This record gives sequence, structure tokens and C-alpha cells, in this order.
Amino acid sequence: MIKKRAGLTALAVLGATAIALTGCSGNGGGSGSGSGSGTANAAGIVTTNGSEPQNPLIPSNTTETGGGKIITSLFDGLFTYDADGKPVKELAKNVETTDSKTFDITINSGWKFTNGEAITAESFTKAWNWAAQKSNAQGASYFFENIEGYDADKDSELTGLKVKSDDEFTVTLKSAQSDFPLSLGYNAFVPLPSVFYKDTKAFGENPIGNGPYKLASKSAWTHNQDIKLVTNKDYQGKRKPKNGGLTITFYTSQDTAYSDAQGGNLDVLDAVPDAAFATYKSDFPDSNVNQAAAIFQAIYLPYYLDHWKGEEGQLRREAISLSINRKQITNKIFQGTRTPAKDFTSPVIDGWTGDLKGSDVLEYNKSEAKKLWKQADDISPYNDTLTIAYNADGGHEAWVTAVTNSISSTLGIKAEGKALPTFAEALALQTDDKLTGGSRTGWQADYPSLYNFLGPTMGKGSSNNYSRYDSAEYNELLAKGRSASSVEAGNKFFDQAQELLLKDLPEIPLWYANVTGVWSADNVKNVKFGWDSVPLYYDVEVTK
Repeated sequence: MIKKRAGLTALAVLGATAIALTGCSGNGGGSGSGSGSGTANAAGIVTTNGSEPQNPLIPSNTTETGGGKIITSLFDGLFTYDADGKPVKELAKNVETTDSKTFDITINSGWKFTNGEAITAESFTKAWNWAAQKSNAQGASYFFENIEGYDADKDSELTGLKVKSDDEFTVTLKSAQSDFPLSLGYNAFVPLPSVFYKDTKAFGENPIGNGPYKLASKSAWTHNQDIKLVTNKDYQGKRKPKNGGLTITFYTSQDTAYSDAQGGNLDVLDAVPDAAFATYKSDFPDSNVNQAAAIFQAIYLPYYLDHWKGEEGQLRREAISLSINRKQITNKIFQGTRTPAKDFTSPVIDGWTGDLKGSDVLEYNKSEAKKLWKQADDISPYNDTLTIAYNADGGHEAWVTAVTNSISSTLGIKAEGKALPTFAEALALQTDDKLTGGSRTGWQADYPSLYNFLGPTMGKGSSNNYSRYDSAEYNELLAKGRSASSVEAGNKFFDQAQELLLKDLPEIPLWYANVTGVWSADNVKNVKFGWDSVPLYYDVEVTK
């Protein structure tokens, strides 16, 4: 799983450098679609894979892909993203600005939550204000940090939100943010019904949304097993389902999920296990996909551990990076479904470059790695076993073993993987600063911007900054990039920020991931995988 979400969380951000605020088309076709055959059954249920959400299903606290996949199905916000990562207007009628600092937002009237409550401007402003409060401890609260009134250290009203009418509100930011409209399709910005505030805990177990699907019943979520969704018949958006619902099974083994797909017991699988990389195309000759997605994978060594701070830590991080033979591992383990990283973002983002100064630290160099490790040992000898923690339910064992073997053989130290049974357990160690060694991590983009890879994972105050990196220079460059006059101008500062990261290496980039998926041609057709690697479930037609 990806933490969105890190840890693939949040779990491919493509595309748009700027958003057309006055007109977006929906449901664009993406690569990897399967035409299939057979008569579609509009009431048929699509079965697919997932993982147990880390937290109750509150949109602003669902920052990993297991829960994110569900929230995206249950809620619509001002925008959603089509298969290519382009923003699509949903509740947004108009989003207007003259300075990228103050935005006037008009919503479409007539929309309702599944409990019948009308969606108004206050449905947005109240939800955003609640999510931003420190006492509510929401994982995505930082998405509101640039709105006037936000305070990371205490509860404070978002004074930058003003309701003008039932269908209109304004947002005033602390500083210009060129990519703010792009971010409005992210789950943290969805509206919430008034019942949410009466009992947030109960809501998290049985969320009431306004999206293409809703919970099949109050007991639809069986923890650590599955969740059952059915079509929202009153849905008013552009993602109108062509099926009767989804059953998302929480697998603890990708191999088991793959076997179920082979046996026709699972309709759509969005994560082929490494053991099947050599055979998935022949196993599913007419129903497979291998396409680029905005997913970045890395490992990191937290700054709170001995040997990984100060000059010694910087030398060791660089030595570790140089000791990993990325090209060999992506070829042998992933067989063309991964690409060695050249930065901390993704090549599918507009503005990406593979020519950053200092990116040679991501190339295998045995002699330089050994030299740097010795320099670090001269400061303080390292006699520990280097461990890389990973979640065993995510299909990571083979590549973690390959990475630790590469480190071990290059540096002459003992290195090994440390398996945790589930993603939730692995993430808890990171969140609570209880790692005793390194950890795998990853990022699946929330919205199409270079910043979305850089700020949430290594920026000051981010709940996903698990390495506990703290650089004033880095944070200043991020701030300059966000307040630039355009997305393109901002990217120049983000490139400078990444060149600093290539020196500090708070995360050690490994590779970019593709979405590699399969589906049962006998059971479903019209299967497409989106910019963020998640299938477009609403478009899937059931033929079984």
C-alpha cells in the first residue's frame, strides 16, 4: 500500500500544468482499457482488491491508498480527476481568481448528500475549518495551511473562508499559490453533512457522502475483511457508475489476490505481485495493463536515530544511496515495471526533469560508497545491523531483500529487511517515531503538481515527514515555488529544492512505479486505470 498517500500511503499524477477554471470535460479515456465482450449487467457488483484503511473513513484523515480508494468512491468535491489526471468540474461551477491569492468559488446548486441534506457553500467551509484545527489531528490538515487563519500550533478559525451565499464562498490565502485550484480535487477538500459533527466517530465507521457510490448498509465495512458499496442512485456528477456497486476485499497477500483473479473470483486487481511479473501478460493476455503512474518509491533513515544525524548521517545516507544498484534491481526483480529514480517526484508530472544537479548520487558507485562509509565510521563506528522495515502485505519482500543485499555486498556491513505483518503496523512505527532502523516509503500523488511530492513528505510540519527532516532552506524554496506567478515558474524553485534534497537525502529515491494490473475478461469489460493507478471503477461494466 502507498501512503498517499507514503508507504503506497497515499499509493500517478499526470498532466495538467494549469487548470481551466471555466470548463473541464469528464471521464476521459485512459490507457489500459479492456473492451471485453458480453452484455453489461448494470446491477452487477465489481469485486476488487484493497487494504484495511488505517483510520476511520473521515476524508481529511484518510491519507493512504487503502482508505483513499474508498473515500474517492463515496465523495465528490469541487473537482475530480479524469483518467489522464486532468481536473473535471463536479460541484464547482466556477473558480475565479485574478491574483492566485483570493478565489471566488461558485458551486452547482441542487446537489445532496445521500441522507438527503442539501450541499451548500457552508458544507465546504465548515468541513475545511474542522479539518484544519489542531485538536482534530487530521492527517491532511496541512492542505489548509496556506488559508488565512490557519495555525499549526493551536486551534484557530480559517478566517480566509467566507460564505457569500448558499452557492458561493471565497478563499483568501496567506500567499499566492499557483497550484491551489489543482489541489481542489483532493479528498481533504470534499464537503461534509451536518451529521458528521454530531458524532465524528460514528461517521467514520459509516460515512455519508455524495459520490457515485454509498455504503451498502450500516454494517457494510467488515474490518480487516472487506467493504461493500452500492451505486448512489441520486448521484449528480460526471462519474456515473455503469455497474451496481463495488466489493473491495482487504488482502494481506498480493499473491492470494492474484490467485483469486486467475480463478475468476476477483474482477479487477491493481497490483500484480512480483512473482507474477514474468507471467501476468500470458496469464491475462487480453486484460492486463502496465502504464506509468505518479508513484515514487524510496527508503529513509530517520534523523532521530544514532548514526543518522549531522555530518555522519549525511555521509552514511550518500553511501547507502550509492551502494544500491537500482538498474539491476528494476531489471531482475521488477522486469520493466519500474524505472530507476532521478529525482523525488515522477516523470509523468508536467515540469519534471531528469537533469537535476547532484542526481549522480542515485547511480551505483561501489568505490565512492565505501569511501564515504569509512569517513562516517571515522566519526563514529557503525556496528549495528542495518534494517529496512516494510509491510509484508504489500509485496515488498523481494525488492527489500535485493536492496539490502546490494548495500551489504557493497559496504561490507550486515543489512536485512524487517517485515511487519500489515501496512497499518508498519505505518504506526513511522508515525510514532519508533523505528529502530530504516524503512521503505512511497508517495502516490494527491493532485498533479511537483509540490505535492515534496511538501507533504519532507516539508516542515507535514504529518508524512517521517524522517523528521527539517531544513529552513528547503522550506523557503518550497514557499517560493508555491507563491510563484505560475505553475511553470514555481517548478524552477522546486527543482532547486530537489537539488538540496540530493545533498541531504532525507529520503533515498529508488524508482518510479507503474500500475501493473489485470482483470477477468470473463467477468468485466471497459476497465481503465487512472493517473493515480486506481481503476476507474465507475466505468467498469460487469458481464458475469
